[in-house]
Parts: sequence; C-alpha cells; structure tokens
Amino acid sequence: MIGKLAGQVDYKAEDHVLIDVRGVGYLVYCSERTLSALPEPGGAAALYTELLVREDILQLFGFTTLLEKEWHRLLMTVQGVGAKASMAILGSLGAEGVGRAITLGDWTAIKAAKGVGPKTAQRIVNELKDKAPGVMALGGTMQMAMGTVSADGDAVIDAPAAGGAPAPQPQPQSTSAAAQSEALSALGNLGYGPGEAASAVAQAANDAPEAETPALIRAALKLLAPKG
Repeated sequence: MIGKLAGQVDYKAEDHVLIDVRGVGYLVYCSERTLSALPEPGGAAALYTELLVREDILQLFGFTTLLEKEWHRLLMTVQGVGAKASMAILGSLGAEGVGRAITLGDWTAIKAAKGVGPKTAQRIVNELKDKAPGVMALGGTMQMAMGTVSADGDAVIDAPAAGGAPAPQPQPQSTSAAAQSEALSALGNLGYGPGEAASAVAQAANDAPEAETPALIRAALKLLAPKG
C-alpha cells in the first residue's frame, strides 16, 4: 500500500490535489487545512497517504504529518464516521485540535465540523478518549519521516523535485505537538497515569497554544495538584 508520495503539485481542486510522481499523477483527497498548506501548481510537495479500498472505488487520502494520519485512522473506526467526516473534522480542528477536544471531552468542538451531528460527535469522544494519550505521544515516530518506510510499513513513492532538487519532506511535527509529547512523557515519568496526564496537558496546551515544554509541564502539574 502507498504510504507516502513526494513530487510536484499538478493542480489543486476543492477537495483533492494531483501530485505528479515521475510522470504518474496521483489524485489525493485532503482536508481544507492540508490543501491550504500545499504549494501552488509546480511546487514540490510530500504527503503521507492512506488508501481507502471499497468494492467500487480506490481513494488516496493525504496528510502532512503522521499525527494527522493516525487521527484519521482512529476517527474512521467510529461508527458513522466516514472519510468525508474525518476530513471535515481534521480540516476544522487540525490534528492537535482533535486530540485536545477528545481528551477534554469537548464534543461541541467536534460537532463544529461540517456534516458532523451531536450524537456522532459524542460517540467520537466516548470511543476515542482512552486512545488519545497514545496518539498525543506520537512525537517520536516523526523521526521516521526521513526514511523510505512509513510508521506502518507502507511503501513510499518519491520523485526528484523540479530542477533536480531533493524530494520534499513532509512538514515536521509542530512545536506545540512536540511539546505536548514531551510533557506527556515527563508526567508519565513522575507517576501520573496516561489519562490524567493527557487531560492536564491538553488543557494546558489549550490555555497556552504556544507554550514550550517546560511551561507546559508546569501548567499541567498545577492542574494536577490536589485542590484545597
């Protein structure tokens, strides 16, 4: 299965992009957020991909980070959530926003995505809240981005960029996501459980989105401190 594509943007449409990889065009469906991050036609781009296989169709979905791809996979496991709804949620909140909303039980944030109703939003939060800490701690897997195999062993297809330049690399994990991962690890080393640590880190990151790791750890510890 194709796990990553790297080539040139041929064209961008409302919900997909065509990436030229050594003369072969791959049509990849993306969220609005991902599409806006891609360059204009002729620019170099790289996407992690997930292949949806059905009896009557094969569709590639693209993501700028492994974190975003993993959330897409988990969202798709929830009853009533298809690829279109998953893309809408990720486009509305981003991978980090999805993690915070689910960890904090904020189903209204999930419901804000186009086509997602309140019952579906509540089901997403209820079914994925226990898995959120593991996904939020995915920072270390981003080291695989420089290799030839993705985190799940999927094949990688690369092509030289225009003018013989090296193939583009996917966007690295954001500072916020890396800080959350490091803060989770630190709290775990201090003896806090995954669930309570993830909830505190998510709340701290929500209060201060640009906080670096030390500040995030301090804020999370304050939230975890006994009250009274």
